Amino acid sequence: MNVRKLSLFVVLMLMLALAVAACGGGGTETAATVEPAAEEPAAEEPAAEEPAAEEPAAEEPAATDLGTAENPIVMSFVPSGDTQDIIASGDTLAMMLSEATGLVVEANVGTDFSAVREAMCAGQAHIGWLNTFNYVMANEQCGVDAGLVTSRFDATTYSGQIIVRADSGIETLADLEGKVMCWVDPASTSGYIIPRIMLAAEGVDPDTAFSETIEAGSHNNVVTQVYNGDCDAGATFADARTGIEEEFPDVLDVVAVLATTSEIPNDSVSFIADFPAEMRAEVVAALLDISASPEGQEALNTLYNIEALQESDDSFYDTFRADLSRAGLNIEELAQ
Repeated sequence: MNVRKLSLFVVLMLMLALAVAACGGGGTETAATVEPAAEEPAAEEPAAEEPAAEEPAAEEPAATDLGTAENPIVMSFVPSGDTQDIIASGDTLAMMLSEATGLVVEANVGTDFSAVREAMCAGQAHIGWLNTFNYVMANEQCGVDAGLVTSRFDATTYSGQIIVRADSGIETLADLEGKVMCWVDPASTSGYIIPRIMLAAEGVDPDTAFSETIEAGSHNNVVTQVYNGDCDAGATFADARTGIEEEFPDVLDVVAVLATTSEIPNDSVSFIADFPAEMRAEVVAALLDISASPEGQEALNTLYNIEALQESDDSFYDTFRADLSRAGLNIEELAQ
């Protein structure tokens, strides 16, 4: 091959190589080092949130909150005497109890005997000065429990009585047939329950014997109505006549005792079932101290002619329960 042909051959080869390169290689691709694309950092998952610190649950009011201004101890009294006297002496006892214990105590008087029992069973009153029958009913219904018993004439028992005017001509229980009879309240132990048992035992039906019956509402009212001649006879505790002696100095001469019942356990100072035990012990101790003080004795005497208070418990009333049972009265049925 001469030089001219060789030169022409080289030129043609160069042109062919340029043509292949212009068409993208069509065949074998020259290896080139390709830098890997920089990876984008993966999106960070949000860090798991720490649980928010729980706020402490609001504590329920503790039992010890009883006796504060927001939740005062309510001490309730049955209206067995003069209501204004009971209000005044009840307020005095509440104040003395507050001073002795540091607890906030409020006093009130029930509209009738059963109202105090119902208030305690509903948790609207915490301490009740309950007459005997009301107490055994409250104990049966909702576990109200006696802490103290009252004392009069150095005794923790008393009796009921039926009274008449001395000039009435009534000499026996049988003579009450056809007469007007005054009761205190159907829940009164000595002013209703026990005298009716006594009458029935003597052959006088308390439901049919009288021409008229009147519920006077308190022992003082019964004595007053018999004194005034509005009732021929009346049932009270013995001796309720002294309760109106200041207003009617001759009451012991004008009004006579016709009959006296068997012994009855005295009224109680009782506590609702869930009254805090330590607080109850503190209240009982304070009331015992108050009853031994001159001011306390005056308030108790004005309240219900109470001379003193004695510590007691529910078993004190078991004999009374037995008496009711013998008379055909079923406490469980009456409590329903």
